Amino acid sequence: MNVLGLWAFFGTMALSLWAVWRVKSTYAKYSQVPASSGLSGAEVAAHILQRAGIGGVEIVESSNLLTDHYDPINRRLVLSPENYEGRSAAAMGVAAHECGHALQHQQAYAPLTFRMASVGLVGFASQAVYILPIIGWFTHLLMPMLVLLCFGWAIIMLFNLVTLPVEFDASARAKRVLAEMGLMRTQQEVEAVNRVLDAAAFTYVAAFITSLSLLLYYFLALSGRRN
Repeated sequence: MNVLGLWAFFGTMALSLWAVWRVKSTYAKYSQVPASSGLSGAEVAAHILQRAGIGGVEIVESSNLLTDHYDPINRRLVLSPENYEGRSAAAMGVAAHECGHALQHQQAYAPLTFRMASVGLVGFASQAVYILPIIGWFTHLLMPMLVLLCFGWAIIMLFNLVTLPVEFDASARAKRVLAEMGLMRTQQEVEAVNRVLDAAAFTYVAAFITSLSLLLYYFLALSGRRN
């Protein structure tokens, strides 16, 4: 493996691990900041959805740590226990962020619509890029493998690229609606929500950089073999 390959593997792995550590450490810090409203994350989500006139979205509790997400297919807003029941500024920010996705869905936000439509293809590509090198190693069909790997990582990279405006927009909506509803009443709460959501957003930036780096690595490897 050349220098570019080492960077693509170890550099992006380190970036991803750092992004995950940053989210967990930031959340742990600001989960100690109580929400002055006294509302739990689930209650904050319910208030935001009601204010936006969004009905039929079920707010449910997940059993895993930081597995919060909005499921547009089943119209479910899933919050991990610490955010569903928690009454911290961090829980409030995460709940509002997931509501941001529900608001995007309500308004047919184009990047979210594209991401929803491509989930199946990206899932297939994500499995393929890890299986193809093994197949290529045993069959020695390196050129076809590199071509397919380029296509696979290109699909994943484009998905991660589209995910960036989806996540940043959801966070912007969350911050705006919390301010408009008067749920962030102290500067400490504002700082907590901003830091938690910004740290979470960086994980998506890291995912994009990782997929882009691996796409470039395989593309250059393919170009080198053709030459």
